[in-house]
Amino acid sequence: MTCKGMIGNTFLFSQSISSFCLLHKQEVFMRKCVKDCCFLRVCACFYKGADLKERALMDNSESDLFVHSLRSLMTQIAMLPMPTVAAVDGVALGGGLELALACDLRTAAHSAQMGLIETTRGLIPGAGGSQRLPRMVGITLAKELIFTGRRVSGRTALEMGLANRAVEQNQTGDAAYREALCLAREILPQAPIAVRMAKEAVNRGIQVDISSAMAIERICYARVIPTRDRREGMAAFIEKRPPQYTGE
Repeated sequence: MTCKGMIGNTFLFSQSISSFCLLHKQEVFMRKCVKDCCFLRVCACFYKGADLKERALMDNSESDLFVHSLRSLMTQIAMLPMPTVAAVDGVALGGGLELALACDLRTAAHSAQMGLIETTRGLIPGAGGSQRLPRMVGITLAKELIFTGRRVSGRTALEMGLANRAVEQNQTGDAAYREALCLAREILPQAPIAVRMAKEAVNRGIQVDISSAMAIERICYARVIPTRDRREGMAAFIEKRPPQYTGE
């Protein structure tokens, strides 16, 4: 994983690695990346899925531990406090799509191809895909996609709620990435702590009943009340000026 650049205090990352084993080595770096927004780019040159030739050499125990490490890494990405965006400009199949699913938001080129194709190889999604996809597109549709191993385009992904935005691919092959930057620029001006607490409230609340979810919202809201950013937001509204948030 390499740092693509920065927009304000938003880190942009470009995935140019060939397997999740290499990605796992970046775990410490990911955990240290405590910024307002973190980008993960999934593109054709990055990762279509697991290296099945490598996997074929593993015994049952090694295979289980390998997939467990992937599942743990995806969970850590999903639990990052800042918003994460996956830009799918090429092919994201199997584990590649599971990485995108672990992010908060997804942009895709119309020509992109996405799918959880594990059943076509005698497997099931093992890095969180079987759980995250139903929560994203609904149980019935998720079952169809997983049972059939079907691939969908970026345009179809947008229609089914798998992608937030889909755009025509450009000559440089990075249209989804550029759209992700546009999305980042919409997030960046907002109060950092408020965005983080909103993410926590949504992520935790969706897992429980509505009464418990309301309690979670109250807890997250209470953590925003004493911040300087909240006072700045109120003052900016009264003074009719853009707020200047500091993340405090």
